Amino acid sequence: MKFNSILRLPQFAVLAVRASAAALIASVLVACGGGGVTSTAPSPEAVFIKSPRALPAEYLARKAVAYSPFRTSNRDTETITAGMVKQDLDLLIEGNFRLIRLFDSSDKVAKLVLDVIVDNNMDMKVQLGAYVIPAKYKQEPGRVIENNPYKVAENEAYNQAELRRAVDLATNPKYRDTILAVSVGNETLVEWSLVPIDPGVLAGYISKVRGSITQAITTDDNFLAFANPAPKPVLDQIDFVAIHIYPNIDTEFPDGALYWDWKQTSVPAGPARAKAMMDASMVELRRQYAMVRTAIDSMGLHAMPIAITETGWKAFDSEAPKQAQRAHPVNQKMFYERLETLRAEGRVGAGPANIFYFEAFDEPWKGGDDAWGLFDVNRKARYVVQNLSPSYVKANPLIVDDTYARYFELPVPGAQVTSSSYTLLANAAGLTEITTLRIDAFDSPATANRSFSSTDPSPDGGQFMVITPAPKSFGWGQLWQPEARTETEVPSYGRNENLELFASGHVNFYVKTTYPGKIEIGISSLTASGDSAEAVLQIGSGDFGYQRDGNWNLVRIPLSKFVEKNPKLDLRFIVSPFIISDVYSRTGKSASAGHTDLVRVDGIRWSR
Repeated sequence: MKFNSILRLPQFAVLAVRASAAALIASVLVACGGGGVTSTAPSPEAVFIKSPRALPAEYLARKAVAYSPFRTSNRDTETITAGMVKQDLDLLIEGNFRLIRLFDSSDKVAKLVLDVIVDNNMDMKVQLGAYVIPAKYKQEPGRVIENNPYKVAENEAYNQAELRRAVDLATNPKYRDTILAVSVGNETLVEWSLVPIDPGVLAGYISKVRGSITQAITTDDNFLAFANPAPKPVLDQIDFVAIHIYPNIDTEFPDGALYWDWKQTSVPAGPARAKAMMDASMVELRRQYAMVRTAIDSMGLHAMPIAITETGWKAFDSEAPKQAQRAHPVNQKMFYERLETLRAEGRVGAGPANIFYFEAFDEPWKGGDDAWGLFDVNRKARYVVQNLSPSYVKANPLIVDDTYARYFELPVPGAQVTSSSYTLLANAAGLTEITTLRIDAFDSPATANRSFSSTDPSPDGGQFMVITPAPKSFGWGQLWQPEARTETEVPSYGRNENLELFASGHVNFYVKTTYPGKIEIGISSLTASGDSAEAVLQIGSGDFGYQRDGNWNLVRIPLSKFVEKNPKLDLRFIVSPFIISDVYSRTGKSASAGHTDLVRVDGIRWSR
């Protein structure tokens, strides 16, 4: 899914990705409307696929959804049973979702799902996936380190085995009629891909599978991968284009060519603004779809179908406050209803060949990128689908109409914290820790665990926090931030603190480490306009009392230094009161630095 593995990266890294994407969009001539044949003349590089395979009528007509069966926080160790899959598919069929997209061809998922469908004579069809990885890169969970040859032969062997599995399933008489299409690769071409594969290499994978099966074939990717320029080697091999579009995620990024006006402040606050926001989301989705239609048509491929194989809307803000005032079950339903209008247009040739909603069920292993499901992880129906079947158990029976929809409002400062100290981690007498904060890692590359040493206690006394870096190519980091919100909570920006009275105070903490070079300390807030702001200081030995001599040292950083670094910070709306990290591009380290020296911290508090 779009950006699904970089949402927890430090803000600068995500914005750099989006900036380059925005530059690409700015160079594309956007067509009007949602699809159909444009008047753009074929280019000299026009592609003409020999004997293209038509998408089956069932592929075009069936209501479609992306499906994965995972129910726990660790998909690698989870055991999926046939009973679990049948329960899921029965729920989908009750709602008339009879075309599912699978992401791989594994025995654990794909073969099991196909067996359940066929063995139970279920009226369900499948777009099968073949998940391939970059053989020439080192693969890490959720990330890729570029230009670092590692296990090339092993990764290529994995890809070839996956392609064989896809062919075996698609040609097996037992499953052949159930599989309507096959997709090789998922988000491998787009500039920010976490599994980047050269178009020529991917085209070879597609060609290998296409030559052995009879179904229509494609590759799934972010819409930008096909917007301009469309990848000719890949277009030579596919029968239809499959794209991902997420106006919901686009709202997390600053103004630019990809950004749409989700706030709709020209409309009075209230239900009318919520409706205007969701209408605008579809205008943006249609715009992005039209970009791909124009690009494909300019290659002479007016007849090539385009399916939207991923799009959706978050049901609640699982990584507050990134989706505050727009992620909600009602907004999810409003988005889905508008998608259905576009899907109906596609059935008469004026829009996408089909639209796969992302996704069927929540998947806890996604962490902060969860909460997209039509059903929650307990298989309870969210508002978007709860009336499709009388047997559905409602995820939230309290939501009965669209008046609960979220919409943008300017943040209102909460009560000022008037105590002399705002304490995140402490054992000293008289200090009470804030209990509404959790500790998270940037893209999970570090752990933070409480520890105690009778021989070397911290000056704060008692337990201290031991941060163990497990860096990736960008570095590592930890931050204290609000607990995740739930979909039953009332619309708001999420939990934040009014620490305005600390403006002339300090961020204080004890640290013990021999970590080489500089580390980073930061804070983040909302702004008065409802955006986010972050300030991170790079500190080395001698700065604000910091030393990396292996002894406990007290660091005291004036809050004014953070405001100087980013004047947009607003102490009335503090979201992350403490960030500790080492982002290599900012501290002068190479992408292969990989430092893992322990960093012990204690006594983390703001003081007035």
